Amino acid sequence: MAKKKIDPKKGESRKGEPKKDEPKKIGLKKSAPKKSEAQQQESSLKRWLKERRITEVECLVPDITGNARGKIIPAAKFSHDYGTRLPEGIFATTVTGDYPDEYDDLVSPSDSDMYLRPDPDTVRMVPWASDPTAQIIHDCFTRDGRPHDLAPRNVLRRVLALYTAMGLEPVVAPELEFFLVQKNTDPDFPLQPPAGRSGRPETARQSYSIDAVNEFDPILDLMYDYAEAMELDVDTLIHESGAAQLEVNFEHADAMSRADQVFLFKRTMREAALRHGIYATFLAKPMENEPGSSMHIHQSMIDAKSGKNLFAGSKEGQHSALFNHYLGGLQKYVPMAMPFFAPNVNSYRRLALGEVAPINVQWGYDNRTCGLRVPMDSLENTRVESRFAGSDANPYLAMAATLACGYLGIKEKLMPTEPLTGSAQSKGFGLPRSLEESLIALRGSKALRDLLGDRFVNCYTAIKNKEYQTYFRVISSWEREFLLLNV
Repeated sequence: MAKKKIDPKKGESRKGEPKKDEPKKIGLKKSAPKKSEAQQQESSLKRWLKERRITEVECLVPDITGNARGKIIPAAKFSHDYGTRLPEGIFATTVTGDYPDEYDDLVSPSDSDMYLRPDPDTVRMVPWASDPTAQIIHDCFTRDGRPHDLAPRNVLRRVLALYTAMGLEPVVAPELEFFLVQKNTDPDFPLQPPAGRSGRPETARQSYSIDAVNEFDPILDLMYDYAEAMELDVDTLIHESGAAQLEVNFEHADAMSRADQVFLFKRTMREAALRHGIYATFLAKPMENEPGSSMHIHQSMIDAKSGKNLFAGSKEGQHSALFNHYLGGLQKYVPMAMPFFAPNVNSYRRLALGEVAPINVQWGYDNRTCGLRVPMDSLENTRVESRFAGSDANPYLAMAATLACGYLGIKEKLMPTEPLTGSAQSKGFGLPRSLEESLIALRGSKALRDLLGDRFVNCYTAIKNKEYQTYFRVISSWEREFLLLNV
């Protein structure tokens, strides 16, 4: 219906508005109070759920390992408050479900609840669910509204706030490797590559092979369908050097969204593989005679106002002072931050001499033997590729750790070594050789403890130390085979 036009000469107006010549009357009609940001977000989320006829909502919280914890609630009862509380003890639990010896010192004596709030930017469909189901990543808060300092998402947010205060915005792009393997219900039985469409498993190295990727077309087509439905920014997919080892690349963006996407992709890839009767594993070194799987992180820094890449120098072959300081920070602090890049006892099997994974903090131009590779690209695309993290790393903590190392380099104005042109393997080890050794290094780094949060570092190292001690008690088949009757 057309709106009634107002004749300024007659002073006519729409209903409820005073005529032009009349004084405005006070108290006749009160304007509706403005909604708070939280109320607006809740209304937006509820509208999103209603439009898609969602019946259930998965309230997800990434735990210390990077897996999903949370609750499933009816969509009709979804709100910022109903059913979205979890005990803080979920962040003080080992991968085996045990608790560290220091548990009572790490969480409140009452094991009190955390208050969960949905992040509206993370709402997505669950494409494999039989009924219309949504998944939403939640942030954790204390009872008085403070971000909970043991939540991995909050640890990353804490680091990003430091960059925001400097007028900087980190830009990252993860590259995630993983293996497809036969179903394995016996943990004592070694993993095996699965058969592809041809009915035969891979036996030879198939780096970058298109045909080898096509062997698993049904699984990968399903993965891409799921990723599209969830709006995951999966860029390219390649076959890596291991048998049935694949890699997906994500588009460059802010660190939080990229960590969210890796977190969600792992769930997605596992589900797509299970639908075809096989496993997708992100274990760093799943098979003895195959290479390990990594999560390389490309990283650069832009000016928050102009959007300019601040790593770029004034001309080709030069880098900015910010780039040098950031790179210097990575070289100095990465060895102390290794528990976040290599968080499990298995992780250090990947970081071995003779493997493609790095063993020190050397850097070079387009040098894949270095832990820090600077790709040859245009000035505006200047970036550093950190190659330390395994695919088993918690993406939030790996992002937080690498950005923390770079931040400390900027604050301390550190300078990197000269770029390496030969093989970094010839330089020997410059990284911790075991989880136990890396935890000692992290505990001794006051700079990282202060930056990531002292309570968080205490909790994280206690959890990982408990896992290491549990693993160390296990007697392996190698020991029984070669030591039982020979020593």
